[in-house]
Amino acid sequence: MVLPPSATRHGSTPRPQHLFLARAAAPARSQRGTLARAAASIALGVALFAVAPLSGVPLGGASALAAPPAQIKTQVPGYYRLGLGSFEVTALYDGFVDLHVGLLKGMGVEQIQSLLARMFLEHTDGVQTAVNAYLVHTGERLILVDAGSAACFGPTLGQVVANIRAAGYAPEAVDTVLLTHLHPDHVCGLLSADGSVAFPNATVWAAQEDVDYWLSEAVAEAAPEGNRPFFTMARQAVEPYQAAGRFRSFGRNDALLPGVTVIPTPGHTPGHTSYLFDSGGQKLLVWGDVVHSHSVQFRHPEVALEFDTDQDAAITARRAVFARAVEEGWRIAGAHLPFPGLGRMRAEAEGFAWVPVEFGPIRDSR
Repeated sequence: MVLPPSATRHGSTPRPQHLFLARAAAPARSQRGTLARAAASIALGVALFAVAPLSGVPLGGASALAAPPAQIKTQVPGYYRLGLGSFEVTALYDGFVDLHVGLLKGMGVEQIQSLLARMFLEHTDGVQTAVNAYLVHTGERLILVDAGSAACFGPTLGQVVANIRAAGYAPEAVDTVLLTHLHPDHVCGLLSADGSVAFPNATVWAAQEDVDYWLSEAVAEAAPEGNRPFFTMARQAVEPYQAAGRFRSFGRNDALLPGVTVIPTPGHTPGHTSYLFDSGGQKLLVWGDVVHSHSVQFRHPEVALEFDTDQDAAITARRAVFARAVEEGWRIAGAHLPFPGLGRMRAEAEGFAWVPVEFGPIRDSR
């Protein structure tokens, strides 16, 4: 910032105008002497610059470091906070999976690859895809939406609990877990590595349709053999909570908690559910797996995923929630959007566009 001529720095002594006039009236010979000394300094600097590279001596005579420090290969803790009225939302990074482009259905591979290239996404060995969960502090409750994958899908995942701690909370403080659906990358994190419950004081909620599907042994036996482990992992994740009487289901029209509305978005799974958080008129939709590929499905919501239990229903739900989110101006939180997975949507001439949140402080004024 440039100070105006009349301003002074705090604690400094104002300089009388006659001092500046005196300097301006200094003898010419003094000015010539100053110029001569400046010219000599410049000449000496040029000489040193020319000699130093030849002699191997750094400028100023300082010794070079023997070796630079080692690179630090770790990333910052995976959490990000967002204010929502009087609520505090913390995005939690569970890790990543590489999804093969062949899992996207309803569009040619070349067109999909073109859309990925448009976003500068490497896809030779699969597209790096985030797995996110969300912690919402309402002032009365600490609610976790989805629990991550724990050890179910390998070492690149399973960081939800660690990032809850990094964000300043304890897993024991979570009193409610809302599951968008019962896929392993959303429920396996209900358990710790030793098989004990990760959130010992929480009640876990899931949609009745997903409970009827994923926890049914009859449905599991009728499923293709390659899909059966998904049923086993879902059952194992919720069993300790069931045994403790802290696993419950809800219907599509049920009211769960103050400030939280159930928004059914079925198709990816039979009971796939999004949750609309509302505080003081500010709204955030935590939509789970409505989108797996931000580079493809925002522009082309008609593209489905191989893992959708009902691809047509998933497309219908995605189109409906896209339209409503734009019309209502909702903020969005997505489980597989680039971390922190928070932002908004806008309609475009072709499809929709994702507008990610801008990093910034928590501000009570907005």
